[in-house]
Amino acid sequence: MKPYTKQILRRALCLVDVIVVFFAYLFIDFLLFSHETNIPNISFLSILNYKLNYRFLAVFIAAVVHVGVQWVIGSYRVLWRVSGLRDYCACMYGGFIASFILIIGSLLIQNPFFFYTWDVQILVGLVSVFGFVAARLGLKSVMKVYQARKCVANQGSIRLLIVGAGGGGIRIISEVLDGGTNYTIVGLIDDDIQKQKMQIRGYRVLGTRKDIPRVCEKYDVDEVLIAIPSLGHRECSSIIEIITKTNCKVRVLPSLNEIVNYDRFTAGIRDVQIEDLLPRDSIKLDNQKIMGYIRDKVVLVTGGGGSIGSELCRQILKFAPKKLYILDIYENNAYDLQMDLTRKMPNSPFEVIIASVRDKDRIDSIFEQIRPNLVFHAAAHKHVPLMEHDPAEAIKNNVFGTYNVAEAADRYGAERFVLVSTDKAVNPTNVMGAAKRVCEMIIQSINAKSNTEYVAVRFGNVLGSNGSVVPLFKKQIAERSPITLTHKEITRFFMTIPEAVSLILEAASYARGGEIFILDMGQPVKIYDLAVNLIRLSGLEVGRDIPILITGLRPGEKLYEELLMNEEGLRATTNEKIFVAKPMTLDWDALGTQLQLLREAAESGDALQIKAKLADVVPTYVNKELQVTKKKDIDESDAENPEAGTKIYA
Repeated sequence: MKPYTKQILRRALCLVDVIVVFFAYLFIDFLLFSHETNIPNISFLSILNYKLNYRFLAVFIAAVVHVGVQWVIGSYRVLWRVSGLRDYCACMYGGFIASFILIIGSLLIQNPFFFYTWDVQILVGLVSVFGFVAARLGLKSVMKVYQARKCVANQGSIRLLIVGAGGGGIRIISEVLDGGTNYTIVGLIDDDIQKQKMQIRGYRVLGTRKDIPRVCEKYDVDEVLIAIPSLGHRECSSIIEIITKTNCKVRVLPSLNEIVNYDRFTAGIRDVQIEDLLPRDSIKLDNQKIMGYIRDKVVLVTGGGGSIGSELCRQILKFAPKKLYILDIYENNAYDLQMDLTRKMPNSPFEVIIASVRDKDRIDSIFEQIRPNLVFHAAAHKHVPLMEHDPAEAIKNNVFGTYNVAEAADRYGAERFVLVSTDKAVNPTNVMGAAKRVCEMIIQSINAKSNTEYVAVRFGNVLGSNGSVVPLFKKQIAERSPITLTHKEITRFFMTIPEAVSLILEAASYARGGEIFILDMGQPVKIYDLAVNLIRLSGLEVGRDIPILITGLRPGEKLYEELLMNEEGLRATTNEKIFVAKPMTLDWDALGTQLQLLREAAESGDALQIKAKLADVVPTYVNKELQVTKKKDIDESDAENPEAGTKIYA
């Protein structure tokens, strides 16, 4: 509804209330005094004679009091077209307050302004309250008829089914009826048995969540809106899974924390995000524990401009560090983060440093200058196919970048060093995962000889990170191009970036040195199912609108990821989402010798040699190229010495 229309309605309602008060007094005059001969003529034609005595003045004062009280309690700000019982109770409450004021006035003030006695004021008050409510009910009926005709005339609008008949759903109905949207509401869905078949703001509750497919087909629904801001992730995922059985587009209201940023609920309606599809519970953090080790400390985050690193910086600043240093080699990411933090946290103590973790002298210089208490090492190459093609870069950046930063942390007395690791480090089948496992070995071995507490935090894929599968799927869907998938059975663990970072910060609070913390990523998700749901939730059909093409596993890619190696034990922490693997004792000097050979291989640029040396350092690393090469060498050796493999059985 347009602002000027609202103003007109408010003024008209004020005038109606004045008329109601006037006729209430007239009605009571007629009932009480029409038979008395000593009362001036009170016929309808003598109303104009009220100015000859104090009656007219008394009615005028009463009207002002009633309208004034209704204005104060907000009766004229209510959208009466979508009003409810609470609104009418408030209107009655205002009428009784105004009557009470007039009754007290007639008792205490012997003045012509209060011409009517207290008993008359009681009767007039009751009639006035009845008139106020009747006027508003009439206004609501007229406006509903008008809106119904308007909706019928509005052909081509989106037919909307609302899930949730609580506060969120009612607010959506109010705003849709208020105009400014292209929705036509067909009804509501709610699991509350008491609400079934009831009408809410004129719309029926058509069933529970199980009835959504039937209702969508029967009423030709175009879009389903989940209007329950307080709904948990697991419940939301369950409802979305049911909606995917239809061809309707799905949209949701944001959480209660987010929706306060919008003037209207309809402005906050968003498309389904991938995290809405994950059946998991909300994560609970011990903020006091995190605050205990970050407050007033100098913190360094390497790779601070990346997906994980930037979120680490945002969350760390909330725990009042003395100074945060953001180190990254990619200046565009670092600049974007700097601008974002400056805008959202203008008084936060942070500084951006452009440097590479591969530059040992530069890293030493930075550590000598800033002397960090806490180091979060998130700098790494992470894309599996690219690192498979250029393994030397994975070794130089991931392995020896970690080596440089870890040694500097020891040399300059950092209290704690936290390595951001990955589930791909477990029984790795690719260079990136094997390199990350070497990083874990570095921090476990250096921990044994250092006063610094070195720990790693291992988790799976994060949603929405740069280059991840979800943004790619969304882009392909937006372009109506085929979705490419490497294998129909491939599964991955998923978590949102804020969730993963929050758990990293809490996991670090449990550090005693040498541990590898493992985050509970929930149940693994089939990427194929994820793609199908994204297509359906966009209101499209798999195959007809967007096909899914299976391209085959890429080099080094696993069907299933793991979070724990066989040799690692596992014990719980006080946070049910964080587990800790048994620290492994590794010899720093022995590892150093192997790393030197790995460095030489990386400098040679020979991919096969690099992978061979990597396999020497990481016994659990399995590489198909190496297996083929070894088999070929064995076959050639057997060919040269045919008797070598011959056995004689008695």
